This record gives sequence, structure tokens and C-alpha cells, in this order.
Amino acid sequence: MSTRAALRYAKAILNLAEDNKSEDAVNADMQLIAATIAESQDLEVMLKSPIVKTSEKVNALEGIFGKQINSYSLGLIKLLGEKRRLDILALVSKSYQTIYNHSKSIKVAQVTTAVPLTKALESKVVDKIKELTGSATSIENIINPEIIGGFVLRIGDIQYDASVSRSLTLLERSFDNSQFISKN
Repeated sequence: MSTRAALRYAKAILNLAEDNKSEDAVNADMQLIAATIAESQDLEVMLKSPIVKTSEKVNALEGIFGKQINSYSLGLIKLLGEKRRLDILALVSKSYQTIYNHSKSIKVAQVTTAVPLTKALESKVVDKIKELTGSATSIENIINPEIIGGFVLRIGDIQYDASVSRSLTLLERSFDNSQFISKN
């Protein structure tokens, strides 16, 4: 149920932002909001808590994002507060990004790395993907220490695995499949 509600709010804010030529700024806000909530377990718990008053949640969010985000994004926070739906704010921001990317024909590339990408490296990856695919791309960096090093790039149905863990797995398979001649 909350997924459908989040999608409705996301579509509404996108329509409002498009009417006012602010969809790019609101998209940047939605990225900031989603990332901030994902990075702060305390904020996520507070937004979902039935004990914390809605007014306190709105005040906390205004304190965190007030000066950084567009008035439409701030209006969304206040509206979600009025409707007592602040628990779906992260979902609304992710839904907004999804429909924004679809409306702008922007593909999302998932880059899995062992450590977070630096801004410089992220910019190089975006440029290379744009060069290879010919279309605009945004990057979602997924951190997975199990890949040890390198990266795994996924765009739609295409995946390129240049991770150290994959190389080690391939090496292990080649040893398993090879026949060793013993000298006795």
C-alpha cells in the first residue's frame, strides 16, 4: 500500500515541478533526501516512529534540509506531515527519481564497488557510460566489500563484472578443471 501512495506523491510533485520548470532541482533534492535517510538509521527510525509527534518530525526535517532544498520539496515534506505519511518520505524520493529518470530517458547504472566512488571517479564513469551507450546516465553506487576490488557495472540487462572476487572465482574454476600430472 505505501508503495502506491509513494508513487502517487512522487508523480504529483514531479507534475508540479515540471509545471514550474523545477524538476531538475527537485530531483537533486530527492537524491539528497534519499541519501540522507539511507545514511542515518536514527532519522529513518524517527520518521517511522509512532511515538514521535508529526510536528517534531517536520521540524527535524526542516532543520536538516530547510536551507538546502527547493520550496516544492519542502512543501512535500509539510504535506506528508499533514497527512501523517512521513514514514514513506524515503520511498517517495526514490519513486520520484525513478519516474524522473524515465521521463528524461536517463538510464541508471549500478556500479558496485568495495569502497565508495569518489566524485572524480564517478564523473569519469558517467562520461564513459555516456560514450558507450549514447544516452544520459546516472549512477547508483552500491558498496559491497565482498567483491574485494574492481567493480561490477550493470545497466539494464547488461552486466560487466571486473571484480577481483570474480577473477579469483574464475582462477579457482580453472584449477578445478585442469588435470595435473603427478610425478611419482
